[in-house]
Amino acid sequence: MLPQEYYYIKIGSSQDLVIPKERLIYRLLETIPGILALTTLVGVFLISWQAPIFAAFFIIAFDIYWLFKTAYLSLHLRSAFKKVKENLKINWLSKLIQNEELRTKNWNDIYHLIILPFYNENFETICSSIESLRSANYPKDKMIIILAVEERMGKSAIEIAEKINNLFGDKFFKFLITVHPKDLINEIPGKGSNIAFAGKVSKEKIIDALKIPYKNVIVSAFDIDTIIYPDYFSRLTYVYLNTENRQNFSYQPVPFYTNNIWPAPALSRVVAFSATFWHTLQQERIERLTTFSSHSMPFQALVDVDFWQKNMVSEDSRIFWQCLLKNNGDYGVIPLYFPVKMDANAAPTFWQTMKNLYKQQRRWAWGCENIPYVFFGFWKNKKIPLRKKWYYGWIYLEGFWSWSTNAIIIFFLGWLPIILGGEAFRQTLLAYNLPQITRWIMSLAMIGIVTAAYLTIFILPPQPEGYGKHKYLMMIFQWPLLLITMIIFGSIPALESQTRLMFGKKFRLGFWVTPKH
Repeated sequence: MLPQEYYYIKIGSSQDLVIPKERLIYRLLETIPGILALTTLVGVFLISWQAPIFAAFFIIAFDIYWLFKTAYLSLHLRSAFKKVKENLKINWLSKLIQNEELRTKNWNDIYHLIILPFYNENFETICSSIESLRSANYPKDKMIIILAVEERMGKSAIEIAEKINNLFGDKFFKFLITVHPKDLINEIPGKGSNIAFAGKVSKEKIIDALKIPYKNVIVSAFDIDTIIYPDYFSRLTYVYLNTENRQNFSYQPVPFYTNNIWPAPALSRVVAFSATFWHTLQQERIERLTTFSSHSMPFQALVDVDFWQKNMVSEDSRIFWQCLLKNNGDYGVIPLYFPVKMDANAAPTFWQTMKNLYKQQRRWAWGCENIPYVFFGFWKNKKIPLRKKWYYGWIYLEGFWSWSTNAIIIFFLGWLPIILGGEAFRQTLLAYNLPQITRWIMSLAMIGIVTAAYLTIFILPPQPEGYGKHKYLMMIFQWPLLLITMIIFGSIPALESQTRLMFGKKFRLGFWVTPKH
């Protein structure tokens, strides 16, 4: 149980607070992302109308900033990708066995608790995920598998779980099926509430029952479509044991959205690769790194914050902030520079894929619900250094602000001074040169697309039968579609999520499960 002084760590929204002053403050904080984004976009319109010369210089300066940012991120991407490639070539179990220092740390005392929540995914998806665990280059007698079923999916889900248990139940140290009850109060149905329930059950029935020290357990919360590379847990154990103050860090792999990349539509592939490359380069920016999707962390840290939250959607990143607040700022994320494979968004039809893709991006963008949580937690926790509060607060807010506005400003609003600035401005030399200048700067910024196209070939899984060589070319020439995806599957869903958060309870998003196909 959390100490009473840390009650705010379990807050999901302003509605969870009982003190009127605190509820009002939290509610005001919920409006900040939406107000900032909308004010920015409306402001560009107004400035282009009332001060077109200033707006033109602002747009040029913004495009130059975007050019340098693209070059900066491309360098990070190349550096991180090189480290990932090198790590994939290493037999990490051999390094564990041969390292004298790690033998003294008793690396083989480390247990891995893997929680796999599933909703309505098919047997083949679940089977593939657990088969990859069975093939892991790590002692199976140190692996505990928790298959977390949702009761609301009915008898069919239980039958699938039992079938999986019959296939794999005796292949690991422990294999446990948990059934998350439906319609529990103060819960949002979804991954967070399911894995929180599974975590508590596994603590009681396995970890505590067998008296396994918490410090010897690393818990991994994986999406059900996660396919690990064989050396994932050996790499994780190696990094964990070589990290000073290891209990105060989470450990983040790189999600490669490539399981079904070949048959996915081009737009879906671009979004999947974009997400893959973004999370790859984030490994280089450890100061900005938070947990996302499939992640690993010390079991002790999880117990200390009373597991994942059950009353919100973006539990994957929220667990990092819970730990940061509980440890008074002394918590971070270690990049593993090691991938796990996951599904690209694909459905039986093109338009259903586009619809699902938008909903998935909107759910990811709903991570903006963590902004008021972080700011409120910083206000309540007086032990976190002020400098750290300002730093985290700024980079997190700026990240979501950029997500919802930058692409719109770059690709749509650059023409506004010419359209709205009036005839007097249109007769100026600046108005004549503005389109040429912005076009030239954006052409230079295409370095990001070139880098992405180059790296695409190296992370593609083996080509399935029935796909000709022309498909490889399509993987490269699809990248101009990024200009579309940045708007439709980037800024717009992010803007919608932030606006929904601003308008409050009736517009809040629930957890949407991405269909697997």
